[in-house]
Amino acid sequence: MGEPPAAQPDRPPPRVRVRWNIFLYLFGFGFVAYLQQRGITVASYQMMPHLGLSQMQIGWLEQSLLLGYTALQFPGGVIGQRVGARRMFVIISLIAFAATISTPLAPLLLTGSALFTALLGAQLLLGASQGPIFPLSAGVFETWFPSRQWPLVQGLQAMGLGLGAALTPPLIASLMSSFGWQRALAWSTLPVLALIAGWAWYGRNTPAEHPAVTAGELAELGPQAGERVDQSISWRRMWELMRNRDVLALTASYICMNYVFYLLANWSFLYLVQERHFTVLEGGWLASTPPLAAAIGAGVGGQLASVLGERYGVRRGLRVLPLLSLPAAGLLQWAAVDAANPYLAVVALALCFAAVELNEGPYWAAIMHVGRSDSMAASGLLNTGGNLGGLICTPIVAYLSGHQAWTPAFLIGTGFAAVSAALWLVVDPSRPASATAGRGAVAVTNG
Repeated sequence: MGEPPAAQPDRPPPRVRVRWNIFLYLFGFGFVAYLQQRGITVASYQMMPHLGLSQMQIGWLEQSLLLGYTALQFPGGVIGQRVGARRMFVIISLIAFAATISTPLAPLLLTGSALFTALLGAQLLLGASQGPIFPLSAGVFETWFPSRQWPLVQGLQAMGLGLGAALTPPLIASLMSSFGWQRALAWSTLPVLALIAGWAWYGRNTPAEHPAVTAGELAELGPQAGERVDQSISWRRMWELMRNRDVLALTASYICMNYVFYLLANWSFLYLVQERHFTVLEGGWLASTPPLAAAIGAGVGGQLASVLGERYGVRRGLRVLPLLSLPAAGLLQWAAVDAANPYLAVVALALCFAAVELNEGPYWAAIMHVGRSDSMAASGLLNTGGNLGGLICTPIVAYLSGHQAWTPAFLIGTGFAAVSAALWLVVDPSRPASATAGRGAVAVTNG
C-alpha cells in the first residue's frame, strides 16, 4: 500500500477526519439505494391500473429485485475485495442508475408480456448491482475506522437506509400525484449521478492512499491502516467463512430478522391504504413514519452497541440489543394488527421497525469481527441471508395481502423475530473465522 504524501508527522489531524467524509459518501450510497428500491412499491399503486398489473405481479417484481440483490451479495463482496471499493462503487452505481431509469421508460416502447418481462429484468439488474453495496461498505469501515466504532458507523449507515425509505413514500406519492408514476421514478433517481462523480474523485480504498489523510489520522487507526482488506482472498478462506459456525448462526438469525424488515419496508404503504383505508397521499406520508423510526433506531442502536461492546466486551456487548429488542419487535407486530385505531397501528409499526433496526450495528459489527480482513466476503454471506429473509417474506405477504389476510402476514413475523433473537445465544463474535483472518486481529482492535 502507498504511503501518504509527505507524511508531515508534526501536522495534527483535522477536526473532521477524512474517514468521516468517506463515511458520508457511503451513507449517500445507502440512502440512494433504498430510494431506488422502494420507489416502485409506492409507484405500484398507479402502475397496476396503468399497465394492467396485478398485486401478485408487483410481488414478482419485488421478488426479482431481491433475487438479484441476494445472488450478488457474496460474489460482490469477494469481487469488491479484489478490485477495491473505489472502482466497484462507481461501476455498480452506474448500472443501478441505468436499471432504475429503464423502469419508467420501458412502457414507452413495450406492452403486455414483453413489458412485464422487461420490468422483471430491470428489477433483477437493479438488485444485482446494489447487492455489493453493504459488503463493500463493511470493508471500507474496517479499513477506515477503529474497531470500537464499527457498530456506530454500521448503525449510522443503516440510518441512511431508513431515511431513504422514509423519504420515498411522500416523495414518490407527491410527484406521482402531480406528474404520474413514470416522471416520479425518473426524476427521483437523477441526483445519484452527482454522488457517483464525487466518489470517483474523492474516494480511496485505504487511508494510506488518500492525499488528505494526515500522519496523525493514520496513527489513530494503527500501523496497518492501509492493509486490512486482503485482496488475495482464496477459495480456502471463502470455504472457511461459509462453514464457520458464527457466520452461519449470524446469517440464520439475520434471515429471520429480515422477514420483519422486508414486511415493514416494502408493504407498509399498501397495508395502510388497503387495510387501514388511508388515502394515497396520506398513506404516503404515514408510510414514511416506520422507516423514519427505523432510521433513528439504527443510529441509536449503533451508538449503544459501541458503548456496550467497550464496556462488556465484543462477545457479550453485541448480544444485549438483539436479545431485548427482537422479541419486542415480535410483540409490536401483533399490537399493530390488533389496534382498533389506525393511527395506533402506525405507531406500533413505527416502534416495531425501530426495534428491528436497533440491531443493524450489532449484526454487521459482529460479522466484521468474525471475518476480520475478509470482512467484505463475510458481510456478503451475512447479507445473502438477510435477503433470503426478503425472498421468503415477499411471496408470503403478496399472497396473503392479495387475499386481504394482512393479520397472518404480520403474525408470522412475530415468530421469525423470536427465532432471530434466540440464535444470538450461540454467536461469539470474538472468534475469527480463520487463522489468516486472525492475524488481522491486532490491527482491528487497536484504537
